[in-house]
Amino acid sequence: MLNAPYDLDMPAKRTSCVVFSSPHSGRNYPESMLNRTVLNQNVIRSSEDAFVDQLFSAAADYGAPMIAATVPRAYLDLNRSAEELDPALIQGARRHGHNPRVASGLGVIPRVVANGRAIYRGKLTMDEARLRIDTCWRPYHARIKSLLAESHEAFGQAVLVDCHSMPHEAVAMASTAKSKRPEVVLGDRFGASASAKVVDRIEAAFVAAGLNVARNAPFAGAYVTQTYGRPIRHQHAVQVEIDRSLYMDEARIEPNENFAAFQEILREIIQDIARVGEEPLRLAAE
Repeated sequence: MLNAPYDLDMPAKRTSCVVFSSPHSGRNYPESMLNRTVLNQNVIRSSEDAFVDQLFSAAADYGAPMIAATVPRAYLDLNRSAEELDPALIQGARRHGHNPRVASGLGVIPRVVANGRAIYRGKLTMDEARLRIDTCWRPYHARIKSLLAESHEAFGQAVLVDCHSMPHEAVAMASTAKSKRPEVVLGDRFGASASAKVVDRIEAAFVAAGLNVARNAPFAGAYVTQTYGRPIRHQHAVQVEIDRSLYMDEARIEPNENFAAFQEILREIIQDIARVGEEPLRLAAE
């Protein structure tokens, strides 16, 4: 069994309507999982957004809470619906139409890690699947909901910044001869999860730091942005994907020599993003 499925860093005083989250940076692998996996301890970490929680750890210094999963993505994917159960992995799970994420092995309990490498021999029981969801998925999402509700009560609006990292090769494939390779990809589900004004403001923070930013390609946002992004209700959700090569050795899953400098760059960006909402924004969907 895991301990708490998330760490929550709260500011001494909430001065920002922004909530930062990192659902894929967890690295507390339960012994029961490690005993069943066919992967070594390095390969099983390949689908982590490693160190993203550390990169965004300054959020509380600027009046914004930061919630970061401790549960690993390979154990349970918090950026999926609790109903996205994979029949190829979970005994008794039923198919509910075609779901490309589940079909590729990336349901709420993943069957594979990066590059399609299988995690387990055989299947898991439905009881095991429900235990993971009840003890990890539900508490994490309940806490996000309460943090956003607190933002609404205090500031009349809420902005969720969902923090991720992306493999360098995924970014390389997204670049063209006419465009610079993006170092950051913002996902707002093509305008459905956040107002253009909020996304513009977040993009400007990254651009001011000298980073190349793209929107919605190759990542437009998944369950978190889809579920919590309700611009018409004064609630916005934006996914942030950062090129891993900027701060880590992807093969070794270790911080590289640029980590500390990049963390300082992000500190300035976080400070800027935490100010979103200080000026009145037109929050209806645009």
